[in-house]
Amino acid sequence: MKFDWRNNRDFFAGLFYILLGALGMFIARDYPFGSALRMGPGYFPTVLGGMMICFGIAVMMMGVKNNEKMKPHWSWRALFVLPLATVVFGVMMEETGFIPALLVLIPLSAAAGKEFKVIEVGLLAIGLTIVSTLVFIKGLGLPYPLIKGLWGY
Repeated sequence: MKFDWRNNRDFFAGLFYILLGALGMFIARDYPFGSALRMGPGYFPTVLGGMMICFGIAVMMMGVKNNEKMKPHWSWRALFVLPLATVVFGVMMEETGFIPALLVLIPLSAAAGKEFKVIEVGLLAIGLTIVSTLVFIKGLGLPYPLIKGLWGY
């Protein structure tokens, strides 16, 4: 089978990761880098950009090996629902707090797909909300109110 890069799904996904990683590193080039112990503002975008470039190379190599063709398909529902879910999350973070915003974001985002199962999405929403609260609020100490009016304010 001949390799056709113009219609190769993984080739273009890898190229996207490489370009995005390079853009992040380019934007962070003037920020102080620091060290692993005392990270500067340029540390995270530079390291993340390098990781994305490496990941992109690996995905491109898989694309060359597998040569899987793209299947042209547009999901109009996802094209509408995912940006809406992002906006709703941003508004709810300000108005209601972290936990309610996540509990709405996850089911709303899942509604963009065709295989929406209420029990699975409910369990996923609860589990991701617990993990996200532990990681971002407790672990990283981000100053988001958990539930506005009850906890965090």
